[in-house]
Amino acid sequence: MQSQKRALITGGAGFLGSHLCDRYLSEGYHVICMDNLLTGSERNIEHLFGNSNFEFIKHDVTNYVYVKGSLDLILHFASPASPIDYLEMPIQTLKVGSLGTHKVLGLAKEKNARFLLASTSEVYGDPEVHPQKENYWGNVNPIGLRGVYDEAKRFAEAMTMAYHRYHGIETRIARIFNTYGSRMRLKDGRALPTFMRQALRGNPLTVFGDGSQSRSFTYVDDLIEGIFRLSQSDISDPVNIGNPEEVSIIDFARKIIEITGSKSEIVYKPLPEDDPKIRQPDISKAKAELGWEPKVKLDDGLRETLKYFKVQVQNTGKDEKTD
Repeated sequence: MQSQKRALITGGAGFLGSHLCDRYLSEGYHVICMDNLLTGSERNIEHLFGNSNFEFIKHDVTNYVYVKGSLDLILHFASPASPIDYLEMPIQTLKVGSLGTHKVLGLAKEKNARFLLASTSEVYGDPEVHPQKENYWGNVNPIGLRGVYDEAKRFAEAMTMAYHRYHGIETRIARIFNTYGSRMRLKDGRALPTFMRQALRGNPLTVFGDGSQSRSFTYVDDLIEGIFRLSQSDISDPVNIGNPEEVSIIDFARKIIEITGSKSEIVYKPLPEDDPKIRQPDISKAKAELGWEPKVKLDDGLRETLKYFKVQVQNTGKDEKTD
């Protein structure tokens, strides 16, 4: 009889990490969640504390990582992941992408575990190719303000492929595009939580530039399904996981106002340095090799997410991370 599979999820108390904990527990895994709570929160995983198949380790993965027992799978999601976070914590962002990835890959080698890296659409920078395919090398400013995140993830991809080629580690790389849903922080700096917070409070929605820049938004349930399928696949090259439905920021702001029923106005501010003008994944590879594509329509996902943010706005002040 085969023993129960064991998965380590770094950054497991974060937005995506906590949803991954839920998913892999539901798939029968014993899940070890590791997080230093720099941007994550125990609130995201407190519903799992009574589960005998779940354990939480508070630890910074840029330091030596020890996990007792066997591991079958490591999902490396530890990293600040929003503009506010990595602009306030540039050194930590670079360290978790470099030192943290190195430490966790070493653990994968020791345990003979499959390793999945949470990479990002930011490796494409401000793209000159549209939509973005996995074979596009990107247009990144390495010394710009956003470079600390972009280059940390690009280095993490290079390190992951080096361990795959040199040490024979089974590796997977998910290039994750904008994702939204419950457990996002109100003030994480990304468009959706910012617009939701502003609209629910009746404050003006802040749009940078003229709002013509585009993004694509993937509902968290779709994203988690894509990650799970990739983790069970045999694909070692990067795979885009995102929603190819493109929307301009100004149209997105208007949609948030409509869905929330807010009377908020829209105000414009200068575009931040190196802010991408376009962002849309080509998901042909995910469709063909994983049989995956997003299912949740934007309006439906936003209505589900709104339920969560209404509670967060009401509870503002209980935790400074949500204010």
